[in-house]
Amino acid sequence: MFDSKNVLYILTMLEAIEKIFIYSADFENEEKFYLANKQLNFNASVNLLIAIGEENKKIDEELKTSNKINWKNLSAMRDKVSHNYRGIDESMVWEIIKDYLPTLKILLIEMLPKIENSELYIKEALKTQYYEELHYLK
Repeated sequence: MFDSKNVLYILTMLEAIEKIFIYSADFENEEKFYLANKQLNFNASVNLLIAIGEENKKIDEELKTSNKINWKNLSAMRDKVSHNYRGIDESMVWEIIKDYLPTLKILLIEMLPKIENSELYIKEALKTQYYEELHYLK
C-alpha cells in the first residue's frame, strides 16, 4: 500500500481534469476553444494543466505503473507551459485535452485503491466544494 499523501495529489489532478473538460466541452476545435471568451477557457485550462503536471511530480513513482501515459512528459509539459507563456501552442493543449486527459483520468482512478486508507481520505475530500466535480468517486 502507498502513503495516503498520494490521495490529495490524485484528487487534485482529477478535479483539474474535470474542470478542463467543462471548460473545453462546448468547442469543436482548438481555434474556437482558444479564442472563446477572450481566451478565458483556454487560459484556465492551461493553468489547470500546470497544476496537473506539478501534482504528478509529487506522486510516488512506484504508483505510476501504467505505460499508457508518459509520466515524465506530463511533468515536462508543465514546465514547458509555465515557462513559455507566449509560446503555448493551442493545438498541443487541445490534443492533450482530447487525447491524453481521458486516459490519465482512468489511470488516476485506478491508482486510488492502491493507497492506504484512500476511501477515508476520498470521503473527507468530497465533503469540500473544491472537489465537487468528483461525485463519481462516492
